Amino acid sequence: MSGSVSYHAGKAAEEIVAMHYCSTGRQVIARRWRCAAGEIDLIARDGDEVIFIEVKQSRSHADASQSLSARQMGRIAEAASLFLAGEPAGQLTPSRFDVALVDGQGRIELLENAFAA
Repeated sequence: MSGSVSYHAGKAAEEIVAMHYCSTGRQVIARRWRCAAGEIDLIARDGDEVIFIEVKQSRSHADASQSLSARQMGRIAEAASLFLAGEPAGQLTPSRFDVALVDGQGRIELLENAFAA
């Protein structure tokens, strides 16, 4: 995929995932949140819990799942820590890391608590 096509496919996948979270009663509070540590695709709230969501899009869920590296998980965890620093309860805020796999047909496979910080 060319860079432009990849970018637009990624944005579309993020939109599909955001709509899914909203349809299940969660509030998406940030999209492509950036800080010095990196970027988090989506951040949602479920009551007091903050959910950090990494969206991976590919032809298949299996292909999408192969594209999340340990290094990337570390950057996401570091960015999440910086985000939580701005929350009233800080690092004590209940939180989790989800990975949303989106295939070429727009189907979502959601991996809740996919990794720990």
